[in-house]
Amino acid sequence: MLNALARIERMRTSVYRQEHGAECGKDSFSLGLLQAAQLIKAQVGLEAASLDLENWDSHFTQSTIMNPLMVKLATGLAAFYADLGPAIEHTTVMVMTEFGRRVQENSAFGTDHGMASVMFLIGGAIRGGRVIGKWPGLAADFLTGPSDVQVVHNYRDVIAPILLRQRAGPHLSTIFPDFQLHPLDVL
Repeated sequence: MLNALARIERMRTSVYRQEHGAECGKDSFSLGLLQAAQLIKAQVGLEAASLDLENWDSHFTQSTIMNPLMVKLATGLAAFYADLGPAIEHTTVMVMTEFGRRVQENSAFGTDHGMASVMFLIGGAIRGGRVIGKWPGLAADFLTGPSDVQVVHNYRDVIAPILLRQRAGPHLSTIFPDFQLHPLDVL
């Protein structure tokens, strides 16, 4: 622990330079990713970090709200990935939201909260380059309630294999009480 604290103190008093051609944005999300990359590469024992990219709630004028956020998310993650270089091999990034969006546009050119969503996984252990899930379609008979896409995988089944990799196996029933896990093959 003392070694980790000494490394953190050195980080605090030096200027961090991104590597591998990465260029971080100046927004709080990008700066949070920059700080996470710095901690990962300094090997101070960081096991988990959580960052928020806020203001996705697009009940009105959805494209005006979401398009810049999607660019910020993509460019921030690309810079983080590039900056980590070989350290990405032992890093897992999970991108998720707490709610999805409905299919039908509302009267304010936005969409309301929905049940289904998407998650993105990035990292050395992830078996990437694929989409995991069944696509039920957007026909009215496949939608749930008022224009909700069906949920085909519970988010806990995506998170579980990552937690198992982090040696949380004996604690999964405490982390996800009263839920029967069916971990997905993401690693």
